[in-house]
Order: sequence, then structure tokens, then C-alpha cells
Amino acid sequence: MESNYEKQGKTAAIVAYLTIIGTIIAFFMNQEQKNKFTNFHIRQALGINISFYLIGALVSIFDSWAVSSAFYVFIFVLWIFGLITAMKEEQKVVPLLGPFFQKWFSFIK
Repeated sequence: MESNYEKQGKTAAIVAYLTIIGTIIAFFMNQEQKNKFTNFHIRQALGINISFYLIGALVSIFDSWAVSSAFYVFIFVLWIFGLITAMKEEQKVVPLLGPFFQKWFSFIK
């Protein structure tokens, strides 16, 4: 069931998943008309992007292709999951870390 509310915020929600720059652009796109659907996806995308850099720094210590590969697959799965839910106009948290992203980035309203 499509809601007009989700449709209005769909573009910015999708843009949020296009790198950290896309997240920043989506944040500013959503400043004029606050859309809760878009805010939800901005928080998820911001969390995925920050996790990529923070966990990536930790993974680089191991200098192992197996650990690095597992890390990239994990981040890619989170990113694809978030992007697909934004495209389907759904508000589902990404696996494992999604609830934390909603709590940690609750200042995005």
C-alpha cells in the first residue's frame, strides 16, 4: 500500500544511500519539508557510512583478505537492504545495526 507521505520523501531517501555526500545532500533536501520517512533513511544511511569508515579502520589492522572481504560483504548487504527498502517505500531497519542507528542519530528530525 503506497502512502503519499512516503512518495514525497522517496527521492531524498534514495539519495541518502549514495555515499556520505548523498547523505548530506538528502539531509539538506529534507530541511524545508520535514519528512519522517526520509529522516528514517537518512539515519540508516548515515549509520552505514560511519560504520564503513570506523569498522574499516579496525579491519585494516588485520591485513587479511578474508577479514576485509567479510567486512565489505557485510557493508554491501546493509547498503543494498537500506536502498531497496527506500525504493519500496518501507521503513525497515538494516540488520544488526539498524536499531542502534535510529537511537544514536535521533537528533536528525
